[in-house]
Amino acid sequence: MGARIAAHLAIGLLWLLHFLPLSVLAALGQGLGALLWLLAKKRRRIALRNLALCFPEKSSAERDQLAREHFGWMGRSILERGLLWFASPERLRRLIRIKGDIKVAEKSAAPVMWWVPHFAGLDVVGNGLMLNQQTPGVFVYQRQSNPVFDAQMLAGRSRFGATTSVMREEGIRPVLRLIREGHAFFNLPDMDFGRKDSAFVPFFGIPTCTLLAPGKIANSMGMLVVPLVATMLPGGQGYVLEVWAAPPGYPSGDLEADAAQMNAWLEQRIRENPAQYLWVHKRFKTRPEGEPGFY
Repeated sequence: MGARIAAHLAIGLLWLLHFLPLSVLAALGQGLGALLWLLAKKRRRIALRNLALCFPEKSSAERDQLAREHFGWMGRSILERGLLWFASPERLRRLIRIKGDIKVAEKSAAPVMWWVPHFAGLDVVGNGLMLNQQTPGVFVYQRQSNPVFDAQMLAGRSRFGATTSVMREEGIRPVLRLIREGHAFFNLPDMDFGRKDSAFVPFFGIPTCTLLAPGKIANSMGMLVVPLVATMLPGGQGYVLEVWAAPPGYPSGDLEADAAQMNAWLEQRIRENPAQYLWVHKRFKTRPEGEPGFY
């Protein structure tokens, strides 16, 4: 009961904060990030380890500064989730600037896979997309341990357009059925879910356990892959949601080559804006047989 009450209070606080100007909310989020840097020691160690692995050319002081910046963006992403959950469509349209053809799924004769990597502005992608085009979407959802947060998270991610959630434990078949019925697929592929249906392919020069399913699904269903990245801008400037083209020839049918190609594409985007990538996730948790763990 105590956890439910705490969740209701936290959501209520996010609702109150969303009335603030974004410049003020952003400053509060930066402050929260600085506090998390001090308190979330485990996540701080993970972020610094990831940065050491991916940017060995940077000095320890440079990586430390990059990690601090990352925590600032993550603090903002937490508080600004209330903005995405509760702000009016008109306000969100003013704040989210679109770069590229956001209506590509509406025009495509082939089914579409929206390929959405884990940047700090991840939740901006769904809102910005569904506010500005009409194709229905389906996403795979991991249940939250707190039922109050779980219900709010689902509501927040489904508030615009026609979106359907499929629980991770249901498997991929419901997703494939909805794709055949005309839904575009929100795919978040840059996580380490273990060796099953994965391969070790390069990412920042490191053999990285990478899901093969995105390329497999896209190839088998003749899908057009459309990468999407949302960038959080400083202060009250809002966000940029950029629509990209998939790497040439993707998907090719060679699952490992496709996984490596998308990792290379993602690495380019991260190098352009390294502080906003999700460094607090154990991206290199699963290692090849016989290789010691990084964490």
